[in-house]
Amino acid sequence: MKAAVSDFSSSVFSKALPEPIIRGQPLSALAPMQDVTDLSFMTVINECGPPDYFFTEFIRVHEHSILEEHILNSITLNPSNRPVFAQLIGESLPNLQRIVKKLLYYPIAGIDLNMGCPAPKIYKKNVGGGLLKDVNKIDQILGLLRQNIPGLFTVKMRIGFEDTQNFEQVLDLINKHQVDLLSVHGRTVKELYRGEVHYDCIKEAVQSVNCPVLANGNITSVEKALWALNYTGARGVMIGRSAIRNPWIFLQLRQHLSGVPCFQPRLKDLYNYIERLLQATYFSTISELQHVNRMKKFLNFVGQGVDPEGQFLHNIRRTNNYDSLFCVCKEYLLDNGNDSQFFATEPHEGVIARPNCEI
Repeated sequence: MKAAVSDFSSSVFSKALPEPIIRGQPLSALAPMQDVTDLSFMTVINECGPPDYFFTEFIRVHEHSILEEHILNSITLNPSNRPVFAQLIGESLPNLQRIVKKLLYYPIAGIDLNMGCPAPKIYKKNVGGGLLKDVNKIDQILGLLRQNIPGLFTVKMRIGFEDTQNFEQVLDLINKHQVDLLSVHGRTVKELYRGEVHYDCIKEAVQSVNCPVLANGNITSVEKALWALNYTGARGVMIGRSAIRNPWIFLQLRQHLSGVPCFQPRLKDLYNYIERLLQATYFSTISELQHVNRMKKFLNFVGQGVDPEGQFLHNIRRTNNYDSLFCVCKEYLLDNGNDSQFFATEPHEGVIARPNCEI
């Protein structure tokens, strides 16, 4: 596998954002998702059409934390030659400084701070989305990171914890500490992934901060991405769960913006994607059942675009080995002429994924 070291080995010391794949187009980024955006998933996304930027799973920062090998692999072995930003989650100033210094030896495009993870086991430690309750702590962390990051320093945040009362103050701190790129998920921490995204808050961020902003939250299709870009004025979009469901979304967005016909996947393409995911996520150290259960994390979202009744997703959730999993996939994606049917552009209404709240 080709390592993506040479092109970006010195970019951490650059203050200019890397250019998109097609110069002049809005930026696109694959959102960091825990237990999803590792090297295996990044590799499959790259084969379908990479985003302009990748972000790693978060690196937990505490007294005993180290740089985990699987996260480093997603940086050093990424086959796309696209910039990879390393994301940190934590609140200990000395340990954040320690981990930053270690990361500077790797070919990262920049370092990102997680201020948005809505998982209770995370925010109860006053990290991730929990930081949004403490503006003074945010001030300290942003100041320390800016002082210790010689190149690109980026932040991913939500619009508040329970409400947006601290939102304006946090945006002021983004300016104070000269953050280079801000990704805004337009929900509060407590809203998790439910309900409407507050795109007006993303628009407010665009109008308030001095750095480019990526709009994040329910960017489900090219049409939705174009709407969000137009409404918020954001420099680009960050896409997470919808890129699991539709791994061609970044390619489709570039094609549309270039004025060329967009690739329209059929159900047979979806079957091939699932096969490729199974291959890429296989490790000899896990059992067949563990591997099938991991695949269900992805298929939770993929299933939203298969059939409007949700029967594919219903049946997939009951599989427990490779044979049963692919029996369901063949029935719904290949058999009885299904292979030539187009994959749904948007998730089918009422077909609900039930992942954990970290993704």
